This record gives sequence, structure tokens and C-alpha cells, in this order.
Amino acid sequence: MAAIYFYLATLQEKFSEKEKGATAVEYGLLVALIAAAIILTVTALGGSLNALFTAVTGAITGATP
Repeated sequence: MAAIYFYLATLQEKFSEKEKGATAVEYGLLVALIAAAIILTVTALGGSLNALFTAVTGAITGATP
């Protein structure tokens, strides 16, 4: 019984070591995808957001204290 446990533990260590590099690559791809999505969103909505912030700034500076 102990031999089976040792074999399974050793097998698990071998597989977990091989997947460390793969998970790092996957996280890198996810970060790149999220960054690209943020850049595309800001680019697409940039003009609208600029107009909105300009309107809000005008409303704040035009308000009487």
C-alpha cells in the first residue's frame, strides 16, 4: 500500500513540474489578451469619454459654491 502511495506521489510531482512552465505561458497570454482588450476599449471609447469628462468639468466649474 505504501509503495502505491509513493508511486502516485512521485507521478504527481513529475506532472506538476511539467505544467509549471505551461501555466506561466497561459498566464502571460491571458495578461496580453486583457491588455489588448483594454487598449481596444479605450481607443474605441476615447472620444466619447473625452466629451463626457469635458462636459462634467464644465458643469463643475460653472457651478456656484
